[in-house]
Parts: sequence; C-alpha cells; structure tokens
Amino acid sequence: MAIKIYIDQGHNPRDFNTGAEGQGFFEQDITYRIGVLLNRLFESNPNFETRLSRPTAETILGFSNATSLSERVREANSYGADLFLSLHTNASVNPAANGSECLVYSMNANVAVGVAEDILSQMTLITGLKNRGIVERPGLYVLRKTEMPAVVVEMGFITNPSDAELLAYSPNLFADGIYRGVLQYYGLA
Repeated sequence: MAIKIYIDQGHNPRDFNTGAEGQGFFEQDITYRIGVLLNRLFESNPNFETRLSRPTAETILGFSNATSLSERVREANSYGADLFLSLHTNASVNPAANGSECLVYSMNANVAVGVAEDILSQMTLITGLKNRGIVERPGLYVLRKTEMPAVVVEMGFITNPSDAELLAYSPNLFADGIYRGVLQYYGLA
C-alpha cells in the first residue's frame, strides 16, 4: 500500500494568507514551484501517492487566513494522508539570518521528528544551507489539527540574499532534499 503524502504549498497566491516577501521574491511562488517539483518526484515512485494543496499556481484555499489553514488541514485529513508536509520560506528583519529548519507539534512526536531530522539532513547535504534544527511549535494550526504526523519545512530565508537566490533559482535542490529525506525516513533510500 502506497504512503500517502499531502504536500501543502504554504500560502495563497494573492489576497489573504499570502506569504513573506524578500529579495524581490514571494514565498507563495517559491513554495508552489518546489511543491510541484516535489510532487513529480513522489509520483515517479510507486511507494508513494500524493496530493497538492495548490494544484495550480492560482489555487486559493479558503476565504480568510483562518479558513485557508483549516481548508488545508481538512483536505489532508479527508485524504487520509500518512504524512503532512507544509513548505515555507522563513523571514527575518535580520538579512544575515539563514538556513533551513523544521517545525513540529512536539519533540515527542516520533514520526514527525524523525521525518524532520532526515529532511534537514538531506536538504543540508544537497543545498549547502545551514541546518538550524527542529523547533517545537504546538500553537501552529496545521501542526495541531492534522490527524497524521506533520512537519512544516522552513526551507530557507527569503530575506537572506543567498538563501533567496537558491530558493528561487534552484528549487529542484530543495525538492530533491525533501524527497530524499522522506525516502531515508521510510527506509526507501
């Protein structure tokens, strides 16, 4: 039986719940592109079945910030996903802040922490970005309300010139790192 993964491309393309902006790039555009590339990698592997939160670049979920998040969670839960991956870019007022990190509901959530560790390990290896580690964030709606293990992947800082260029111009590196991390976790590498 295939492992079902819900790939949440963080944020909407316009209006409410848009993402961060930095270095002339928009988070929602970057997460969309990397999500599509990641989905293609999983589709090529018979061990996985996937669903995208934003199947098109113009897909808008919900009608407010709150309903956008609840719609993503509702879709993942009704899909019966085994794993929820939410793709994001980080942002900071300090343009020197850089690197990748993962957010989980609890450090006691063994599957989510294990997946996060492997994703960070592989993304660091492939992108060369600093591994900022795993952060416990029980207040995040998508981590709190999903019925399956969930990981928010903060791939890099859109406000850092080097991270932003890598995210925008080499999205395949991030997709590959996340994919390899998931393969590693499930023993399929």
